[in-house]
Amino acid sequence: MQKPKRKEVTKSVSEAVAQIEDGMTVAVGGLGADNHPMAVVREIIKQKKKNLTVVGSATAGLDIDLLIGAGCAKKVIAPYVGLEMYCPIGHNFRKYAESGEIEIWECSEYILYAGLFAAASGQDFLSWHGGIGSSVPKLNKDLVEFTDPIGGKKKYLAVPAIRPDWSIIHVGWSDAYGNGQHVGAPFGDRWLARAANRIMLCAERIVPNSFIRKNPFMTSVSYADCVVEAPYGAHPYAAHGFYHADDEHIKDYVNCSNANRKGDTKKWDDYLKRTTHDPKDHVEYLEGIGIRKLLGLYEHPVVSW
Repeated sequence: MQKPKRKEVTKSVSEAVAQIEDGMTVAVGGLGADNHPMAVVREIIKQKKKNLTVVGSATAGLDIDLLIGAGCAKKVIAPYVGLEMYCPIGHNFRKYAESGEIEIWECSEYILYAGLFAAASGQDFLSWHGGIGSSVPKLNKDLVEFTDPIGGKKKYLAVPAIRPDWSIIHVGWSDAYGNGQHVGAPFGDRWLARAANRIMLCAERIVPNSFIRKNPFMTSVSYADCVVEAPYGAHPYAAHGFYHADDEHIKDYVNCSNANRKGDTKKWDDYLKRTTHDPKDHVEYLEGIGIRKLLGLYEHPVVSW
């Protein structure tokens, strides 16, 4: 009996993002200044997706801030949105949270992961002791306090499952069948992927399946529903094993988003125009960054088998 042919799931960036519908819950991988699927994030803005619930990582970066400032997000689930030394708190995140234009699902890092663990395990909630005695349950009514039901006296929080419709994860490389490998730290990306109904990979390279099978233990996300090949797809952030963060561009973003927070929408609109709306695709975006800058950020991926 002949085995059925494996299904390839590669798509262009625009084809991949077209699958995301207004009002969906979308998780965005990466941590701090590393490994964010920016090529996909910019396309979400370009296609004018609206009313998204956006789930970030434990240290969600300015990709979430960008989605907020572009008008794509209505709700944010993340314990932190910013970029530490560059921008302690995302300016758009702060602006729209303070004005009430976006809903904030208050949580700590561990409450976030408890919700993801619950979804990944097929549970409706997960019990978690952290947060008891703090103001977090008062700010987030979805967190329900209860007493240990099997004889103990400890208090716990019932953390509801966080189950994204799509999780978008940046990886170093993937095969055409959706088996992705991080070239460096995966941070919380594996749990964002496991909790989701569907997974979209943004890969620096699409490689043969034989390359993945050389070291299957490196495979951090298996059987994704969709794979996009986007070299420099995390720019302006770093991609482990491929290139460093573009400090100059990040500082430009911080400056423009800070202007937006203070009411200078013209400067912010100009940033969106030149980085997102004007480039017809990811390649044209990279052309705008410039080959000299990109080569200056490059580092050769070194993997020890």
